[in-house]
Amino acid sequence: MKTLHNHVILYDAECPMCNLYTGAFVRSGMLGADGRESYQQFTGAACPNLDWQRAVNEIALINRATGEVSYGIESLLKVCANASPALGFLFRWKPMLWLARKAYAFISYNRRVIVPAPVSVDSFGFQPTFKIQYRLAWLLFTWALTAYILTAYTKLLNGYIPSGEAWREYLICGGQILFQGAVIFAYRRRVAWDYLGNMMTVSLAGALVLYALLIIGVWLKLSFMTYGLCVMPVVFLMLLEHLRRCKLLGLGYLMSASWVFYRLIVLAILLKGI
Repeated sequence: MKTLHNHVILYDAECPMCNLYTGAFVRSGMLGADGRESYQQFTGAACPNLDWQRAVNEIALINRATGEVSYGIESLLKVCANASPALGFLFRWKPMLWLARKAYAFISYNRRVIVPAPVSVDSFGFQPTFKIQYRLAWLLFTWALTAYILTAYTKLLNGYIPSGEAWREYLICGGQILFQGAVIFAYRRRVAWDYLGNMMTVSLAGALVLYALLIIGVWLKLSFMTYGLCVMPVVFLMLLEHLRRCKLLGLGYLMSASWVFYRLIVLAILLKGI
């Protein structure tokens, strides 16, 4: 694999995802041993052309020889295309490049709610810009995927919960966003969008665990009782993760209490239908 020499990529040390994939670039030889550095530790004088806020929003790749800086998906494609020219040809196709830019922005502007990091008074001066269109896109994506998985899973719980209309789980998941949104906007408006993003990441994570159980269940021919018994441990782990993320946001127990309260209301309504 060809190494892109004399370049350094600036990553967010507070973002585990950024740390992971830039580290993979170095370990695989796509970048040299000194080919990455966190922007929190980077000396600005080493590259006067660097746009700091853009580098925080979109990962920056600096050419040490010329001082040229590329950002975002262009940075990643330059590293990948150098290692594999076939990829460079693929991403020069305009529709693919447009799609890659949108996908990158979707992840980048939501990275702190996908994998949260504590923000304190000692945090780096620049923080990722909040763009509401990408947060709304994340809420829509997680709502649709979570509800789709839960619709499939609840079909296996007929012994516990009666099956409902195809739209039921979409209504429940959407109601959770509205219910928790009303609470957080009244309680702590400043972090409302960050909280909602984190909450729906927790919901998606729980749904993905249940989806894995669906796949395993096909092989092992699990009973509806087993599927039902698996739900409570997953919900408990989701609650622990919800509590952890609320702590990182500087929230108390109110949001977790309302999160549990909403789920108990929904459960009571569903059981009443039996």
